[in-house]
Amino acid sequence: MSAPNTPGERREVPVAGHSFPDDSRTTRSHAGEALEDTRNWPGMILVGLGIVLVGLTLVAAGYGFEGWAIIAGIACGVCLVVGAALVVFEHRRVKALEGRSLTDPAGH
Repeated sequence: MSAPNTPGERREVPVAGHSFPDDSRTTRSHAGEALEDTRNWPGMILVGLGIVLVGLTLVAAGYGFEGWAIIAGIACGVCLVVGAALVVFEHRRVKALEGRSLTDPAGH
């Protein structure tokens, strides 16, 4: 019986022979899609930037910088909408390659 993982211990993760999606370790059809499909990254970065801009908008408004609050609010809205659209369009593209619709009830 092996000991539990200790800090600094390296575990071998079988990489060879596995492809996307990894059906041997998951039942979900798109598990890991966000990391495997790099076309999602610009959308995710824009959504993350939009979340940061929400904070900046609130700080600017709280300190009374109305001009900066308006600018940050507009940038926040644009980043969130464009980022979410990019992620949805990419997911729609992946589903279309499988011959399925975005609304098909088959996992995510």
